[in-house]
Amino acid sequence: MILTLTPNPSVDRTVFVDALPRGAVIRSRRGWSEPSGKGVNVALALQRHGRSTTAVLPVGGSVGAQLSRMLRLAGLPVREVPVRGEIRSNISLVEPDGTVTKVNEPGPALDAGETTALVRAVLDNLTGVTWLACCGSLPDGVPPDLYAGLAEAARSRGVRVAVDTSGEPLRAGLAGRPDLVKPNSAELADLVGRPLRTFGDVVDAALQVRRLGADAVLASLGADGALLVDATGVRHAEARVSRVVSAVGAGDAALAGFLHGNGAGTAALRTAVAWGAAAVQHEGTLFSAADPDQTVLVSTDVDPSRPLRDPDVVPHRAEPVTRPT
Repeated sequence: MILTLTPNPSVDRTVFVDALPRGAVIRSRRGWSEPSGKGVNVALALQRHGRSTTAVLPVGGSVGAQLSRMLRLAGLPVREVPVRGEIRSNISLVEPDGTVTKVNEPGPALDAGETTALVRAVLDNLTGVTWLACCGSLPDGVPPDLYAGLAEAARSRGVRVAVDTSGEPLRAGLAGRPDLVKPNSAELADLVGRPLRTFGDVVDAALQVRRLGADAVLASLGADGALLVDATGVRHAEARVSRVVSAVGAGDAALAGFLHGNGAGTAALRTAVAWGAAAVQHEGTLFSAADPDQTVLVSTDVDPSRPLRDPDVVPHRAEPVTRPT
């Protein structure tokens, strides 16, 4: 069983457009809505591949009711925590070349009682769980160390913990010593406070994050695949994708694949990249079962000078991460 937590879920609207001129009236070609939020996406991907999973999430307002109905129709087991605020709606505008412009609402603010109820829903459902995946942004009112506290509590019960978030929740989450963190290259660059332009930069950043508390780092690199840095060394995997339809949710698919592969080693890395490759070839955040014939190349011989195809520049506000006291 894999349990996911999504403190800030959403209903996502994906709209396909021919172009995105600023200030113009745009006619969409098609679009649809689907349940989302990083942990929800992970759980749905696992479910579609036959893995037992349960999603924990807050639900409130008319959008929350819509989200709840969508998840029931999908047959996903959920543990809902009622909140007074309105669950957020997000929109993704997808252009023909696969470029995505995403607008995310902030989501509802949770008070102390609602936050406590969310934590309790996780802790009360850890029996028989092998992995807890703490995923996504935190709503206003939720302390940034939420994932750190849950990681410590879950690990004390023999449950491994993955954290997939960004910014301050990721920085604070390292104090809980999670078994795995899964940043993309931009999130990793922001965490360590410097640009990542080569594979060597990514490896160095991942090693720094391991020293700060994470047991393993799975860095998703878009077209460059993914790098896994753990106690056994460094592995790189990539897949050839003929056509990218939408990259929305690809990182969530990769995390789901890694956990499905038991969350460690070459086999898990290969599954992660195969699921990510499947996701980018589908519209929206959901995808059918990954192609079993998808070729994924895995190597331990990583060229540190190899440039990233999409290097990420650190925002000016970023500060190097330091060990929590």
